[in-house]
Amino acid sequence: MKSLLVVVLLCSLSPARASDSILPCLPKDLSQETLVSGEEFKSASGEKQKGVTVGEALRLLEARCQESKLVDKAGREIYFFHLIGCWGNPPVDYEERLALQAQEVQRLKKQYTVLEIPCAQRDPRLIQ
Repeated sequence: MKSLLVVVLLCSLSPARASDSILPCLPKDLSQETLVSGEEFKSASGEKQKGVTVGEALRLLEARCQESKLVDKAGREIYFFHLIGCWGNPPVDYEERLALQAQEVQRLKKQYTVLEIPCAQRDPRLIQ
């Protein structure tokens, strides 16, 4: 009984990740630790979450693998969109590029559940 309690406690302390059954459907350029934009994710208390990982987002969406594609609990396909905008010195047309990106994201959201992958995966203020 004591060992069962230890196992339960250890399992409850492990980080929130999606099920391993979705891994074959996860794009090869992403891992469960990749950060996603936290704007569309809220904690149980209703607060917006920051620093949400792909694994956490997929768990919150109740994602599953269906016909080699990731889908959310409603059966809507999940699309990973890599955001642009991490320029040290932005190009001349950066505003146009960002506007086109925003339009593309809105277009995709009509058909997919879109998870936005920010270009900066770390705090840019930290020395690497």
